[in-house]
Amino acid sequence: MQYIKGYTFGFMTPRGQYADAKSKLSLRLMKEKTGADTVIFVLGALQKTAHSEDIDYMGEHMPTDDELIEMIDYAKNLGFRVILKPLVNCQDGTWRAHINFFDKEVICEPKWSNWFKSYTRYQVHYADIAQKMGCEMVIVGCEMVQTERRSKEWRNLIEEVRKVYQGLISYNTDKYQEDNVTWWDAVDVISSSGYYPIDDWENQFTRIKRIIKKYNKPFFFAEAGCPSRKGSAYIPNNWEYIGELDIDEQTRYYQVMFEKCKEIDWIQGFGLWDWKSHLYEEKDGIKDDGYAVYGKPACKVIKNFYEWNK
Repeated sequence: MQYIKGYTFGFMTPRGQYADAKSKLSLRLMKEKTGADTVIFVLGALQKTAHSEDIDYMGEHMPTDDELIEMIDYAKNLGFRVILKPLVNCQDGTWRAHINFFDKEVICEPKWSNWFKSYTRYQVHYADIAQKMGCEMVIVGCEMVQTERRSKEWRNLIEEVRKVYQGLISYNTDKYQEDNVTWWDAVDVISSSGYYPIDDWENQFTRIKRIIKKYNKPFFFAEAGCPSRKGSAYIPNNWEYIGELDIDEQTRYYQVMFEKCKEIDWIQGFGLWDWKSHLYEEKDGIKDDGYAVYGKPACKVIKNFYEWNK
């Protein structure tokens, strides 16, 4: 697998905005400012709660297929490799890692079998688009910790995706959960969310390498990043953490993460989190305390790393 100099784009962009002029400008700026060669288009379907069986991927919260196809085509014309990442969120705000059902099916209770049937339809729908548009990879799930014990269902889902898609398939487990997935052999690429504390990278490298080495498959961090808040470098996964605006904290995090990763040859790239489809003014970047890097010093750190790793 070619090294992934990636960025996640357009998370939670609603219908009607996904392929408009502002989104296309944002994509051009992402390439120019970060040096990324791969865009991960992330799609956010919804289910009502963590215990709902039905997944809505046709509502106004999702781009139309035509919008998505237009953006994939535009990205390829810009020279990007394209990864599709259809994930699911809970409408009530519960994190998707908590989606869960009884292991034994019970009459009148929501069931794994019904949920996986709906989730598989969702994944196959976008895998079919990925095949038609020549996307280089699909990521069939993200940080779905409680579902990961359902090995049989995940294997069946991946088999269904392979019926319509011939490219690389990955699954994005959450931080610290690399050993939670027993079905890594079913995918082509192993990936996880690399939101690790700034002072703990070496320990995590040792742990992850021990887990994945038996599979002999490529590995990359499908997500990684840090908000611009004082203290976030030690809890980069906590998007709800309230801290003082600190642009330098984010910059320092990226500098350390990339420096540590330079020496690790089995890490095959990043899908950094995240680049908005509709950007604020570049001069306002220094006022933003989130994961965005546009108009911040971290943007240059990313570009320097991606240009170094040719």
